[in-house]
Amino acid sequence: MYRYFIQPQLDKFNNSLIGYEMLIRYRETDQDRWTLPESFDNIPIDVQVSLLKATASELALKIGSVSINFNRKQFLNDDIAAAVIDAQKKLFPVHVIVEVTEEPGEDTFTLAAMQQQIDKYKANGLQFSIDDVGTGINVYDHIKPLLESAEEIKFAMQNFRAEDRENEIPIQLKFWRDIAVQHDIRLILEGVENDAEDQMANDLNISLRQGYYYGKPHLFKWQIARNNLNEFSDVD
Repeated sequence: MYRYFIQPQLDKFNNSLIGYEMLIRYRETDQDRWTLPESFDNIPIDVQVSLLKATASELALKIGSVSINFNRKQFLNDDIAAAVIDAQKKLFPVHVIVEVTEEPGEDTFTLAAMQQQIDKYKANGLQFSIDDVGTGINVYDHIKPLLESAEEIKFAMQNFRAEDRENEIPIQLKFWRDIAVQHDIRLILEGVENDAEDQMANDLNISLRQGYYYGKPHLFKWQIARNNLNEFSDVD
C-alpha cells in the first residue's frame, strides 16, 4: 500500500506555514509501519498516477503550495506529467511545485529533454524546483542551464551528512544562497534538526525551512489540517 505523507515548510521570519511537501511511503499489508520505498522506479506508474489524483482530490488545505518530488525518469514520464497537471487544476489557486531530485545513473537524461518537460509543466501553471542542490548530479555546473526556469532550489543538509560532508554545509549553503539571490528564486533549507542549525539559517538570513526540527512527515489528516504553526506540535 502506498500513501502520501506530508511535511510542513515554513517561513521562519514570518512565523507562517507556506506549504507541504508530499512524500510517498509504503506499507506491507501485514505490517503497521510506513517506510520509504526501496526504489521509486519500482512503483507502478498507474499506482503513482492514481494516488496523486486521489490525494489531490482530497487535499483542501488553505495554503500557498504543495510540493511533489520525482526523479528525472518520473519527471519525464508523460503519464505522470498529465496526472500532475490535472492535480494543479483541482488544487488551484494552491500552487503545485514539482521537485526534481537526484539519483545515481540519471545523468543519461539530457538537459534538452528536461527543458522540454519543464516548459510543459510551467505552461500549465506549475512551478519547477531543483532538489538536492550541491550533491549527486545536482551540482552547479550540471544544473546551471535549468536555473533560469526554476522558481525554487532546495538545499538538503541530510544529503551532505549521508556523504560525510557535513563540514562543507556552511560554505555550500552560502554559495547556494547567493545563487538563489542571483537568479531571484526561492531557497528552501531542508534537514534542519536542531537549535544550532536553526540558528545557522538565521545567521545566513534564510527564512524558508523544512526539517524534523519543525515537523516530521506524517500521514495527512484530511479533516483537521490547519493553516497555522500549531500543526507542528501535532507531529510525533
